[in-house]
Amino acid sequence: MYVPDPFALHDQAAIADLLRRHSFALLVTAADGAPQASHLPFLYDPGRGAKGTLTAHLAHANPQAAELERLAAEGGAALVVFRGPHAYVSPRWYGAAPAVPTWNYLAVHAYGTPEIVAEPARVRAIIERLVEVHESGLAEPWSLDGLTDSYVSAMLRGIVAFEIPVARLDAKAKLNQNKPAEERLAAAASLRETGGAQAREVAALMESPALDTKDQ
Repeated sequence: MYVPDPFALHDQAAIADLLRRHSFALLVTAADGAPQASHLPFLYDPGRGAKGTLTAHLAHANPQAAELERLAAEGGAALVVFRGPHAYVSPRWYGAAPAVPTWNYLAVHAYGTPEIVAEPARVRAIIERLVEVHESGLAEPWSLDGLTDSYVSAMLRGIVAFEIPVARLDAKAKLNQNKPAEERLAAAASLRETGGAQAREVAALMESPALDTKDQ
């Protein structure tokens, strides 16, 4: 990912927050020049390893599962792409000219060598944690407890669980830091007025006082 200096995101807490809140990410591998990608929910543990650890699973029948096993055996790297809020920005909103349209967004690319999780107890623990995380906000959270062990075991045999100790994180927050503060804030105000929930989230990020020190 191309990350110009003004848009580089170095705040580890902000990166971890983005990976947690936008955890449905894109797993990318390339076998013999043929890219493969799967859309998967990930768990991120920032305290495991120097740059954290990602955990997920995919269907055993997914051809990318075999590629993950090959990468794990050979020490090759996979890429996981996380995308945060994003929005179109009109050049009219800056209140200054000349200007051109752009797209503001947050994104994180995580690289690392996958490790296959084969032990049934660990695989079940991964699924239970995923369920707990995504059911936690519901009035009546569901769990695996109501299922028979034989049913759960059969389901778990149909997946490949894996972890990726993160070796490299490229994080980008493109929020008009390359514009004067008054132009950035004017664009944020227009974005807040004309956009939906995601656009308003981008506007709030553009209005952060922390960006004032990055304006050119």
